[in-house]
Amino acid sequence: MPVPYESTGRREQKSRTREALVASTRALMARGLTPTVEEAAAAARISRTTAYRYFPNQRALLLGAHPETRQASLLPDDAPTDPRERLDLAMRAFTDLTVEWEPQLRASLRLSLEPGAEQPPLRQGRAVTWIEDALAPLRESRPDVDVHRLAVAIRSATGIEALIWLTDIAGLSRDEAVALMRRSAHALLQAALTEQP
Repeated sequence: MPVPYESTGRREQKSRTREALVASTRALMARGLTPTVEEAAAAARISRTTAYRYFPNQRALLLGAHPETRQASLLPDDAPTDPRERLDLAMRAFTDLTVEWEPQLRASLRLSLEPGAEQPPLRQGRAVTWIEDALAPLRESRPDVDVHRLAVAIRSATGIEALIWLTDIAGLSRDEAVALMRRSAHALLQAALTEQP
């Protein structure tokens, strides 16, 4: 079985090279481009041959530039116990991340829509987990509320897909889109809380 290039010799240097390629890719994407491996290599001042050792094609490069966060929660350590306040904090952090990483998230979404494509990190449901974490107090105070289903509903009205639709189709500014996504999240929570058990 072949050993991945980055796992052999000079690992720190290889890590720096990979980081430079990812940084150049993200910078190009922030300018509205969808860079090829060659373009990312040129921007990072790395040879094409070397770049292809890290990213054999454009898809691998774009997936490599996807924002990676291992955060289990978007809430601060001293988060309140009120679900509304917790959801507000989580939605502010989530929408800030969505706007900050918009170019990379758009690219990941585009890649995930290709026929037969493996699911990139974007499609693995991390945001639903963050929203469930914000809604966690409901599990005791309102056991009649399906917290997972509510988190899925909130996620469907927020994130990169909603941002794209609100800005590209509905013509809202990013600030207006973010405000609407946050209001939608709260409206869904309020609807769940006012439903009869």
